[in-house]
Amino acid sequence: MTQEWKNRFLGFMEGKKTLPLTYDPFFKKLFNPDIYPERLSSLISSIIGTKVTVQCILSNEDSMLPSTSLLLLDILVRLEDGSIANVEIQKIPYTFPGERMSCYSSDLMLRQYTRVKSSKGSSFTYKDLKTVYTIMIYEKSPDACLTDALSDIYLHHGRIVFDTGIELKLLQEFYVVALDVFKESKYAKDINELNAWLSLLTAQSVDDLAALVSDYPWMEAICKDMSEYMYDPEEVITMFSEALRILDENTVHYMIDELQKERDKAVAALSEKDAVLSEKDSVISEKDAALSKKDAEIAALKAKLSALNK
Repeated sequence: MTQEWKNRFLGFMEGKKTLPLTYDPFFKKLFNPDIYPERLSSLISSIIGTKVTVQCILSNEDSMLPSTSLLLLDILVRLEDGSIANVEIQKIPYTFPGERMSCYSSDLMLRQYTRVKSSKGSSFTYKDLKTVYTIMIYEKSPDACLTDALSDIYLHHGRIVFDTGIELKLLQEFYVVALDVFKESKYAKDINELNAWLSLLTAQSVDDLAALVSDYPWMEAICKDMSEYMYDPEEVITMFSEALRILDENTVHYMIDELQKERDKAVAALSEKDAVLSEKDSVISEKDAALSKKDAEIAALKAKLSALNK
């Protein structure tokens, strides 16, 4: 365990620091849908702006994505109306966040289609399918979220629309939550349910939790659950170890993405150089051909001159 993590662990055990909830093991302990369905229901509701109820947690085993893929689902739940929501906490913004979200959403859609079609049998119609929500929560946001125009905007909603304005019910919706932007936003002090949950996720110290409970007394229960882990240091160490393992894997994946990006740039640069060299070779060949033609003309003139001198 690194010194930074040792200090965070000791700070928590001494009652000074919070658990780092943006890491999967800690988040899942306090938002486990099987134990606290109302917490995840409230978090998702505050993000998508519609009251939903988490019905159950779904297994990742039937995912259409390969198990070795970088696309590892964190918490996948089915809501009361049959919709599916995937909530992921990301420490690192991967190189292609939009493309990754598209794969997540497509996977959720296919899984729902397979399950519903299997249960409905011959009575199945596409109207039986519900919306799938892909929710990405970033501690360090992608560059697209960090522009000057978006300096105070920490919740982004996306869906597919047509430029002609025709209304078709498409079932994929996307939400991006930028925690780093939230911490600096002028709207972070507004009292509402979304800000309550985001304040919890970004809390670093016990003082942060005290301020949170002061603004949102209903947060006291989850803060109390967090503090009770102080009496179970072995469990806390296990969570920290698992968080470090996941962080190491994510770092490796990120490095692979970055190296692949550098490789692609290098290949593109070499291809460009090859094209330039090829063009130069073509010019040189043309010049050589022109010189050869002139040499032939000179040789012909010399032959004529030689014949005249006889």
